[in-house]
Amino acid sequence: MPKSNKPTRKRGFHAANVAVIGLGRFGSALALELVASGHQVLGIDTDERLVQSLAGELTHVVTADTTDEETLRELGLADVDSAVVAIGADLESSILTTSLLLQLGIKQVWAKANSKSHGKILQQLGAHHVIFPEYEMGRRVAHMVSGESLDYVHIDEDFVMVKAVCPESFSGQTLADLKIRSTYGVTVVATSHGDSEYSPAFPDTVLNTGDFLVVAGRKAPLDEFVQLD
Repeated sequence: MPKSNKPTRKRGFHAANVAVIGLGRFGSALALELVASGHQVLGIDTDERLVQSLAGELTHVVTADTTDEETLRELGLADVDSAVVAIGADLESSILTTSLLLQLGIKQVWAKANSKSHGKILQQLGAHHVIFPEYEMGRRVAHMVSGESLDYVHIDEDFVMVKAVCPESFSGQTLADLKIRSTYGVTVVATSHGDSEYSPAFPDTVLNTGDFLVVAGRKAPLDEFVQLD
C-alpha cells in the first residue's frame, strides 16, 4: 500500500493494513476512523462517486469488483492484516467477496450482515467476525431512549458496559464504602466529575451527585443497577 502522510504513531503501536470493501455510510465511517487511529486503509467500492469522495481521506482508494479473485490478488489483498466486507444490500457480492478473502488466507475477515440469515451464511463460510451494525445500534439506542443509561455497549451477549449518572444515594461515599461489586454484582470502571475527563475507579474514589459512572457487568444486575436513585 502507498505510505500515509498521517502523524507519527507512538512507539510500540502496530499499524495495521486494512482493506475496507464497501464505502457506504458504515464502511466509510469505519475506514475514516481507522485512518484517524493511525492505520493504513485501502478502500474499495464499485461506485466511482463513493471512491472519489474519499480520495485523499484514506491511504488508497480504488474502484473495483471484489467478486473477482484475480482483481483481489492484483490489489494485494492477500497481504493485508485484516479485511472488512461492508457491502450493503448486495448479498451475493457480500458472500462471494467474503468467501474469496477467506480463500486468500487473510488472517482476520470481518463481514457486515444485514439479517440473521445473512449472518448465518457468513459464519458458515468461516468469517472470523460477523457484525450487525443496525441491530447493535438499535439495542444501544433503545437503552438511551428509555432513560436507563446515557450509553450502553454490549461486550458479548450477556456482558455490557454502560455510562450512567451516579445515584444521589451514593453521594459523598467511596467505592469501598458502597461495596458495589458485592452488593450489586457490577463493577465501576471509571468516573467523571461532570464534564471533566474520566479517571480509573479505585476503592478510595469518592462519588458525588452529578458524576458520570462507567459500569460493567452482566446484563441483568447492570439493568437493575442503573435504575437506582
